[in-house]
Amino acid sequence: MERGNTRKVIAAGAIGNVLEWYDFAVYGYFAAAIGRAFFPSEDTVAQVLAAFGIFAVGFLMRPIGGAVIGVIGDRLGRRAALTVSVAAMAIPTFLVGVLPDYHTLGIAAPILLTLLRMVQGLSVGGEYTTSIIFIIEQSPPNRRALVGALGCCGAIGGILLGSATGALLASVMSEQALENWGWRLPFLFGLLVGVAGVALRRHVHEAPRSAPKARSPLLDTVRNHGPLLGKLAALSVFNSVGFYLMFVYIVSWLQTADGVAPATALGINSVSMVLMLPVMVLMGWLSDRYGRRPVMLGAATLGFVGALPFFWLMHQGHPSLILLGQLGFVVSVGAFIGAQPALMVEAVPAEIRCTAIALGYNVTLGILGGFSPLVATWLVHRTGNDFSPAFMIMVAAAISFAAILRFEETYRVNLQAAEGRS
Repeated sequence: MERGNTRKVIAAGAIGNVLEWYDFAVYGYFAAAIGRAFFPSEDTVAQVLAAFGIFAVGFLMRPIGGAVIGVIGDRLGRRAALTVSVAAMAIPTFLVGVLPDYHTLGIAAPILLTLLRMVQGLSVGGEYTTSIIFIIEQSPPNRRALVGALGCCGAIGGILLGSATGALLASVMSEQALENWGWRLPFLFGLLVGVAGVALRRHVHEAPRSAPKARSPLLDTVRNHGPLLGKLAALSVFNSVGFYLMFVYIVSWLQTADGVAPATALGINSVSMVLMLPVMVLMGWLSDRYGRRPVMLGAATLGFVGALPFFWLMHQGHPSLILLGQLGFVVSVGAFIGAQPALMVEAVPAEIRCTAIALGYNVTLGILGGFSPLVATWLVHRTGNDFSPAFMIMVAAAISFAAILRFEETYRVNLQAAEGRS
């Protein structure tokens, strides 16, 4: 690609991820306030569990959305799929911000909230995977992981934007104002990001594809590529559990386990997310030079070995130690995410690439990523062990480590010749 078009393609791919993950992050960060707004007030723990339960329901819709938008991407083109996904996210995001609470609508309020999260889940199911395919397919052969990592920075940037927005609101608003109506402001702002995404994607160029189009990408994927789907799903376990525990749930954990003030917890998380961006880009660059497997195996190993020590540091309560512990996960999860997109794109045949990656990736994200905050909240409350999330991360790292060993090294493969790699 020419340099100018490269920047446009990366921006078009990243802008949707900014919106998708900004919204999901904001929801996770304000789960306690949302729980109190939309659910009865008899039990505080039950409110948080209910809020994270709806968070999980949105994730359960991801495989369905991934299949639908993936088929659009394989049949009608990547750009068409990306335009549909970002538009389908912007409107529900805005509606969450204006939705009346339980005291106004009664039981209709949590029902409507659930429906909106389901629509958002359908959208996000195809957004991330289609966007990374879109930009990696058009990148230079020796820069695929680097370009893919830059596109993933949109997702991290969205999480960061959500965290920074929450930290800003917590610092300038009273707790009562934030509880009553301030949490709605980030959802209203999301509409502006969505409009920018639609406008940007309408004018970006999509390179013609030489690979033949599958007559039925979904049917072909399910019938003929079952083992590949299984490998993609297992590969994504560490990403799913590690990311959503350490950069979404962890804000609530710091408040409940350590008594850290919301503004402090959000501020520490924001700093960690800033540092994660260069880690991802650096690891993507390294995997372009030395291969996907060495980088990802090292990341999974660090996640397994370091989970308990990193959580122990964060449990000390001092901001510097909390940050130091979270930085351990920044390196391990960031390294894994930096190389994973390129490996997935390189390992899947071009004619079913959107559908297969969306299904394999989103089945794991939908089940494990969506339920990780819910399960972690329940485990900590049930067992009284604040280190329960660390054991979840260790299991996830071990599963992904085993999955990486099943993939061939692909960093020098021709994307159009990937049919033989399933």
